[in-house]
Amino acid sequence: MARRHTKPQKVGSRTSSPGVIHEKVFPDASPKAAQERPNSLKISTTLGRYLFREMIPPFVISVSFFTFIFLLTKILDITNLIVNYRAGLSSVFLMLLYLMPYFLVFVIPISVMMSVLLTFLRMSGDNETLAIKAGGISLYQLIPPVFVFCLIGCLLTGGMTLYGLPWGKVSLKQLTLKLATSTFSIGLKERTFNEHVKDVMLYVNQVDLKNNALRDVFIQDQRTKDLVITIVSPKGQLFRTSGKSVIHLKLLNGTVNQVDIQKRSANTVHFDTYEVRLDLEQAMKKAKRRIRNEKEMYLSELLQYVWKGPEKDSQYYKVLLELNRKFSIPMACFVFGLLAIPLGVQAKSARRAFGLSLGLVFFLLYYLLLSAGLVFGESGAYPPLIGMWMPNLVIGGIGCYLFVRVANDRPLQFPRIYAMLIGKKIQKSKKTGKDILTANERK
Repeated sequence: MARRHTKPQKVGSRTSSPGVIHEKVFPDASPKAAQERPNSLKISTTLGRYLFREMIPPFVISVSFFTFIFLLTKILDITNLIVNYRAGLSSVFLMLLYLMPYFLVFVIPISVMMSVLLTFLRMSGDNETLAIKAGGISLYQLIPPVFVFCLIGCLLTGGMTLYGLPWGKVSLKQLTLKLATSTFSIGLKERTFNEHVKDVMLYVNQVDLKNNALRDVFIQDQRTKDLVITIVSPKGQLFRTSGKSVIHLKLLNGTVNQVDIQKRSANTVHFDTYEVRLDLEQAMKKAKRRIRNEKEMYLSELLQYVWKGPEKDSQYYKVLLELNRKFSIPMACFVFGLLAIPLGVQAKSARRAFGLSLGLVFFLLYYLLLSAGLVFGESGAYPPLIGMWMPNLVIGGIGCYLFVRVANDRPLQFPRIYAMLIGKKIQKSKKTGKDILTANERK
């Protein structure tokens, strides 16, 4: 009887003969692979800590820089208060402190984006991202430290929108009323309709602080029910009752027009001397008791206003916009952080300044979309939920597309875009076949 020969079967990395059962062996079951797993995890943890530490200095610098830029917009008002209106440094410092939450609401998200962008720009310029990819670590594994950093920025921004912004608005208004009570000239602006006292509108063309003299004065007084009093005078004098917050305006050689709405009558009186009394303390008490606007409300007050189910007027839509805005802007930190990764990794193929400029362009696009959402949301053209969250969806969608493209080693054509913007041509590399800038355009 002839013996039938069979070939040995190959299973895994070993051979098996008939009648002998061998355990199937995979490469991952080797002791070497088992040792590589904790090493890979250790490398990812170390890399995550390194990346997180690298993002802190750019964040601090960006917050300081952008806050300084925002404060420059108020430098003229601050100088005017100190030089012309003799406001104390403590009052000016408090005003800046109350304005800081409004600045930080926008400064923190853009600082998060710039810190992530600058970190990856530096790593890309030093070929660190190339070394990370060569070590078997994909771009997806760099997301956790970036998102942890974005989470910190989100919490800080959320603290500003939920607590800092209403606190700053209310405190600034109280400080302004207090300053107006102590020194009326601070609240009295030239060529501006001043309405610091309720139902009284005051317009002064010129104010002489040394002599407390007023020129070209226009006053509309509606403190009496169904009676509108309009006073016009070429000059006047400002007096203050000692120990009281009562301001007296002594007007000279003017006219008084009185309109009685109920009786439908009007009369005009010419005067040589006319005195108007303004009680600032009473006005301050009324201002504290009045209903806050949507930007002065805390989260609980906004929710209470919405749950009451008032009539869907413009104020209702403003409250809904502010409620959604308090959460949409903090979430923008994640959107900008995700967008900054591909911009930083791929910007090496063009100039670094181009990557920074592109990041600022995306932030400007976000701000424009947010402004459009506020305008159309207040009018009720579309729901406030869409108006406040649409910028996050648009910029977040762009960020996801760019990130997936870069993670799959598909270039973003930055050299071509950069060349189109500067109006120059690009050439293909003979070695790699990639688009590169000409020699006279590279640094």
